[in-house]
Amino acid sequence: MLLMTLCCEDEKNLIKDMQNIKNVLKSKGIIIGVSESISYGTHFVKIYYGNSEFDENMRATIMLYISNVIYNVIVEHYREKEMLHYINENYFFLKHDEILDIDLAINKILKGDQKICSDKDFYCLNKINDIIENIKEFILENDYVNIEGFITFRMKNFLKDIECIIDKVVEDYMIEKEYNEFIKLLKYFVDIQDCKLEEVNIIVQKNGSYEVKDSKGLDIFKDFLNEITDAAEVGIINTEDIIISGLITNVPKKIKIYNEEYCINKEFIQTIKSVFGERVETHRSYNNILKK
Repeated sequence: MLLMTLCCEDEKNLIKDMQNIKNVLKSKGIIIGVSESISYGTHFVKIYYGNSEFDENMRATIMLYISNVIYNVIVEHYREKEMLHYINENYFFLKHDEILDIDLAINKILKGDQKICSDKDFYCLNKINDIIENIKEFILENDYVNIEGFITFRMKNFLKDIECIIDKVVEDYMIEKEYNEFIKLLKYFVDIQDCKLEEVNIIVQKNGSYEVKDSKGLDIFKDFLNEITDAAEVGIINTEDIIISGLITNVPKKIKIYNEEYCINKEFIQTIKSVFGERVETHRSYNNILKK
């Protein structure tokens, strides 16, 4: 039984994507058939369902996969026709190499090749899911879809979500760039300073709090705090800022971090490693070190 028909003037990867979906659905116990015909340069792709037992849940599953195919066509169209124009128009201050980096990052996200490992990734994934859901709602009500016409008349419905993704990627890129420049500056400062401490031990507690001790096991957090008393008194510096400030001020020859897995703010540990490089060591347990 015919489920729906897709037509487009430029086939591109449509047939290949539909064949891939056919194989994926087959692994889920859902059988569909795909046939192609060409008339006056227009490709017609017909999708049939082949299960003897067919219900709305099965139809919704098939439509979700077809929506992903249409989504890929929309993304490819936007990438080729509009994306760089939007970036140049709204982020004219970016250099050419920065635009290339951002373009690559955006394409990875839009094509689903980006691993989900940050708030930005979750944000973008939600936007993509919104687009796909809107496509699915349309094709559930329409069993014939002209993809070029769909793009022409409905692209504006998806532009906001796509542009939100671009804005988020650019924002994340600029934050990372500023962070890397800040780290580079701190590394330079550390390299030109004399070491004031032989060793600093940072012990992360199970609750995520920190102890800071010297090579003799004496608490030196208060010393770090006293070096920035004025700022600390007005409450603009937290514990992690105090520790990093103390490390940069005293430039220890060696920094040992214990129980890194307990650290809640992973960026804090990464900052120390980035700034101090080979001076940093990680260990499992401070108590075990003391026993030795």
